[in-house]
Amino acid sequence: MAPTLRVRIAPELRFFAAPRNRGDVVEVAYDGTATLGHVAESLGVPLTEVGALLADGVPRDPGYQPRGAATVEIRPVVRPQAAPPRFLLDVHLGKLARRLRLVGVDTAYRNDADDDELIAEAAQAHRVLLTQDRGLLQRRALWAGAYVRGSDPARQLVDVVERFAPPLAPWTRCTSCNGLLARVSKEDVEAEVEPGTRRNYDEYARCRDCERVYWRGAHSRRINAIIRSALDAHPGG
Repeated sequence: MAPTLRVRIAPELRFFAAPRNRGDVVEVAYDGTATLGHVAESLGVPLTEVGALLADGVPRDPGYQPRGAATVEIRPVVRPQAAPPRFLLDVHLGKLARRLRLVGVDTAYRNDADDDELIAEAAQAHRVLLTQDRGLLQRRALWAGAYVRGSDPARQLVDVVERFAPPLAPWTRCTSCNGLLARVSKEDVEAEVEPGTRRNYDEYARCRDCERVYWRGAHSRRINAIIRSALDAHPGG
């Protein structure tokens, strides 16, 4: 009879596994050559989401080959996770990209990048790739990545802020292109805004890159709620 591993996947990571493998202990057939990293990924858990791998209670690196009949534990990343506060989002996370920029987080995004381009840009710019594509997170060429939890952008924003604790600086980045905003006088933008806007608002900013003009208009209450949710979720308070 082939030896087996007894694998315990942390409750926070079980949603990655197939339904049949979401119990307290999973029995995995073992050929004696697979590494702990391969075992985790074969069960559906990307290594970007793994904080520690243990074999019979001893922490091991992903390349470790356990003995047959060992008990393996797959534990989640400890939050907040130390990482560069610079992100690259895949094509399905455009709404999250705008929210991250709104709270001042350096966030690269474009809606036409394919997987290979994302992998290359993340490595070149030293950005953490955020995605909900598990296959993308298992690419060997990936420099750094993370799975974004949540189906709506509000929950996704909280998840990213809780996990990485990036410095927040609301109202400092362009939500369109990620450029930094600079305050400008009302006179400087007078020809670019509607008469009603000029009458009702006195404070303006312009993106240094794309030159888009910003002001805190009627939508500011909704935006302030988004900002407050990020500030409340931040581990630094």
